[in-house]
Amino acid sequence: MAKLLALDKVSRLFEIIRQNGGIRASLYKLYRMDELKLGTQVGEDKFGNKYFENKMYFYGRNRWVEYSDRVGMDYDGSQVPAEWYGWLHYKTDLPPHKDPARPRYKWLAEHTENPSGTSGAYYPYSTVPPKIQEWVPPKK
Repeated sequence: MAKLLALDKVSRLFEIIRQNGGIRASLYKLYRMDELKLGTQVGEDKFGNKYFENKMYFYGRNRWVEYSDRVGMDYDGSQVPAEWYGWLHYKTDLPPHKDPARPRYKWLAEHTENPSGTSGAYYPYSTVPPKIQEWVPPKK
């Protein structure tokens, strides 16, 4: 009878809202990320990104990242460090903080996000003089 009245779906909705921090937090998360999911937190990186997993979802959709609140709406895939990228894309089943075989090199550079399209983007300096000069109107 409960299945006929869809009470299981209603209880699941309330569970998702409860796990996401209540109605206000759920609406904010829905605004930022366009979906609400129910899952267990697997880990968090040093940038504040949280990683979740729920095996009830389809393969390929059962691992996801919730980006840190400090980036607001300006989040993209380059903000995920390489070790978590491997876990998100099923290159490994163990999260980086639980993987004993993961190499840790001293010479490895820190992760930085891709600054393309921002004021921090790289623009090469040209040493070649321009072939076309701009027109300067004559002064009277």
